[in-house]
Parts: sequence; structure tokens; C-alpha cells
Amino acid sequence: MKIGMIGCGVISRQYLESFDRLPDVQLVAVADLDRSRAEAAAEGREGVRVLTVDELIADAEVDTVLNLTIPAAHAEVDLRAIAAGKNVYSEKPFAVTTEEGARVLAAAAEAGVLTGSAPDTVLGTGTQTARAVIDDGVIGIPIAATATMVTPGHERWHPQPDFYYVPGGGPLLDMGPYYIHALVTLLGPVEAVIGAASRLRTERTIGSGPREGETIPVTTDTHVTGVLVHESGVLSTLVMSFDAVATTAHPIEIHGTAGTLAVPDPNRFDGDVRLHPLGGESWETLPVTGGYEQAGRGIGLQDMAVRGADLRASGELGQHVLEVMNGVLEAAAAGSRVEITSAVERPAAVPLSRSAVTGTALRSF
Repeated sequence: MKIGMIGCGVISRQYLESFDRLPDVQLVAVADLDRSRAEAAAEGREGVRVLTVDELIADAEVDTVLNLTIPAAHAEVDLRAIAAGKNVYSEKPFAVTTEEGARVLAAAAEAGVLTGSAPDTVLGTGTQTARAVIDDGVIGIPIAATATMVTPGHERWHPQPDFYYVPGGGPLLDMGPYYIHALVTLLGPVEAVIGAASRLRTERTIGSGPREGETIPVTTDTHVTGVLVHESGVLSTLVMSFDAVATTAHPIEIHGTAGTLAVPDPNRFDGDVRLHPLGGESWETLPVTGGYEQAGRGIGLQDMAVRGADLRASGELGQHVLEVMNGVLEAAAAGSRVEITSAVERPAAVPLSRSAVTGTALRSF
């Protein structure tokens, strides 16, 4: 699969680190509104051309556009690429509004092209080992889950943090995809949500880079909590904050009738999965039993190249998670339960597989 990457900002570095390790994916072109960033991304990469966005979308060699633009541009860039007959794989969130995401899926279906959506961290050994434990019945019947992300804000480290504090940003649309993709992977799709949210500061101060000390406005909620009602009946409680300082909570906990499972940070591909069984006296670390080992961002593209329409990090999953997140925000504003209308199947499990780093191909999964 020949990739044209649009957007060469901070997150692109992690994709660039992965491309050489993916046997069925080849980066052939890059583009950015700031040409110098595209040139830096292509430097030292034989055969990778620096193009304008228009040139890349029209380029005959590119069959899949990797969309790493800011969230507000995700849908626009995807729709342009789809109109040119390209597959698209977008960074999270899939779009800003649920309506935008639906237009992308409809356009892709009409054009007969594939859509993929980050995060692909759920394909790593952390989330997939937890899934294998749940599917094997180790914790009994799942009852509830908690997902907690607490940080005092990205402006402390990101040199251009503006988009985190406008609609399409905030802790839920920025970090929520990692947690909700994991929850859907572990427990299945969501049928309804409730929520509450707050925004206690109207501006933030940039803490690093050439704009250090500059203040930026805050126009989106920065502390969000919600309850996701899964189709299975499991209730997941979500806390996403750019306001609080720290937490001792596990990133994700799954509570079952026979035990509780601590799932590692879904913003990572790996990490220890820990179990506290019913009647046990302490937590125990479980062996790795699922997922792509030593994976990095871009493994979703490899999965897409191998599995085609059955890709796990699909646009349909991205759209479902987007509707869940916007549903939580809608519920918070209205003070009522919001029904989720998008239908998505729980993605296929990833059997334990050695990554391209260790020399074993990933094609059969």
C-alpha cells in the first residue's frame, strides 16, 4: 500500500519511525502547508517526494492518504482524497462533528474505497492481552469499567497547543479516542451515554517553544465525565481532564463477577495487564497473550493493507467513537441521556504476533 502523508507535525514523527518496519506499507510522498516541515519529513528517505497537498491528492502513485492534519481539517482532507479515488486513514478523532464523519463514510462507500481511523494503539499487546483475558472468561461476566485520563493540560509541553482548546479538541476529543476505542474493543459497542462537563478557565498560557508565555483562549470544555452504556449492559465511567493534576487510578479497569482487570495506558501499545481475582489477596501480572508486539503508530495501516475491508482500526469504528464522544458532550449540555445510532461490530481480536521489528511478517493476521 503506497502512502501519501498529509501533515508533518509532531505526531508524524511516530509514524515515520514505523514505516521502515511495516512490510506491506510504503511511504511515497509527503505534504504540509509548511513546506519546510514536509522537506524535513522526507529527508533521508529514498523515493519519498515532497508535494503540495493538491499534488499529493492527485498523484497517481498514492493509493492511500494518511491524514495527520489538525482535527478541524480531517473531514475536508478525507473527502478530497476520497473524491480522487484514494483510501484514507485519519488521525483521531475521525472528524470533529458526527455529521462530518458520516459524510466521509458515505463518500467512501460510494467511491468503493477504504477508511481507517487512529488510534491503532488498541492493536498492541496491552489492550489485546486484556481482551484475551476477558474473552477467556477469567474475570467472569463483565459488569462495569472505569477509564481515567488526568493531566493539567497540553499547553505545558506542546509549542502550538491552540487546537486542543477549541471545538474538536478538549480532553474528550483529544484523548478520549484512545480510551473509548479500547473500551469498545474490550466490551463491545455503545448504545447510549450520559455526561457532565465544565470549563473553569477561559485562557491558557503556552509553556514551551517560540510562543512561550503567550495566552490562548479556551472555547471548549476541559473536564468531562460520562457513563457509556454498552450494548452488552456493561456500564463504563469515563473521566477526561485537562484541569486536574494527577491520579492514582489505573487508566482502565474492567470489573467482572470473578475479578478486576487493570488495563495499561491505551495511549501506548504495550504495558502490563494485571488481575485481582475474586478471593485473591493482591494483583498479579499476566503474560502477554495477544496483539502486535513492538508495534508503533502506523500498525493500523499495516493491518489495513493486509485485511482490506476487514481492517480493525476502521473508519466505522472511528465514527462510532466520535458519535459516543459528541453524545457525551450533548448529554452534558442538555442534562439528558443520548442514544447512539451508529452500528459497529467489535473489531476482530489480534492474535499474538511478532512484529516486523523481530523479522516475522504480519500478513496473515
